[in-house]
Amino acid sequence: MINRLICRKALYRRRPLTILKTMPPHFDPVLVNDPFGDAGLYVDLVFQKRAVLFDLGDHANVSARKLLRVSDIFVTHRHMDHFAGFDSLLRLLIGREKTLSIFGPPGMIDAIEHKLNAYTWNLVEGYDGNLVVRAVDVDATGRMSAAEFAGHSRFARADCACAQYDGGLLLKEPDFQIRTVTLDHGVPVLGFALEERMEINILRDRVERMGLAVGPWLRSFKDAILREAADDEPIDVLFRCEAVGQAAKLPLGALRREIMKSGPGRKIAYVVDCAFTPENGEKIVGLAQNADIFFIEATFLDADAGVAAARRHLTARQAGWLARRAGAKRLVTLHYSPRYKKAGDLLAVEAQRAFLKDY
Repeated sequence: MINRLICRKALYRRRPLTILKTMPPHFDPVLVNDPFGDAGLYVDLVFQKRAVLFDLGDHANVSARKLLRVSDIFVTHRHMDHFAGFDSLLRLLIGREKTLSIFGPPGMIDAIEHKLNAYTWNLVEGYDGNLVVRAVDVDATGRMSAAEFAGHSRFARADCACAQYDGGLLLKEPDFQIRTVTLDHGVPVLGFALEERMEINILRDRVERMGLAVGPWLRSFKDAILREAADDEPIDVLFRCEAVGQAAKLPLGALRREIMKSGPGRKIAYVVDCAFTPENGEKIVGLAQNADIFFIEATFLDADAGVAAARRHLTARQAGWLARRAGAKRLVTLHYSPRYKKAGDLLAVEAQRAFLKDY
């Protein structure tokens, strides 16, 4: 594993936007920049034809096509390197029919409002598409407040109701959910975890044994499983009938027993900009528990732990130790200090050593 991390520097020179192949096709997590660039993670939700973005700094490495897929953005905090990309993304989306949700710590709604009020919108009503920006404040108790800003109303603020979830649950959808914790960086900073709610594997040989055709109906079957539909709900299926398919309906429960194998869903966690304190540590370990991939800052070498503590960042050794305590399967470090620009591999190796053996 250490060898793979050592190769990352060369990998980023070839193509900064690198898909991590260890995750299944349901999620494609992509670091937005190399470890010395602005922190950010792009996660393509393949089957939903959409994406989510963690942090909104410099995103020049992400194509316009990919940015147009983004439906939700989760901002850790509003330091410039985590939020300065809002304006360029706004320019890309103006005039499109789209709703973009942006979650962040307290003050996110006001920040979005001030950003939008900095521009003149006397022509925006004439655009065909109505861009709606939905901003959500998340406080340390998990309480959320929301407001919407619609292009066709010149982005005037409209406060709105916001669903409340327990246990830091920000977003709950049939396929996945996103949780958060509030960490200390001198200011409140959010850490995030994205989880598949269930991994559903279709047993193709059993589908064929039942005389059924493999096709789009399986997506509807999976959706019914994820929304916990009753076993007697009829599911449209397609039987193989010589060369021509024959439509029919079968009960969900019978299909569940015959053609499906399920297991725990995959999980990724994302943590940057936080002090190495006991309270932060417990929250981080809980958030990233058993993550398949844990993306975490490793800003300083442990030899510079004093500097890291003064600036409320993690060292590489601390990042690896936290990932080990969380039981993460794979560690990916980012957000390196520029003081190590010619020695980034040292940070990666230090983190991996702490991850693979006792601190």
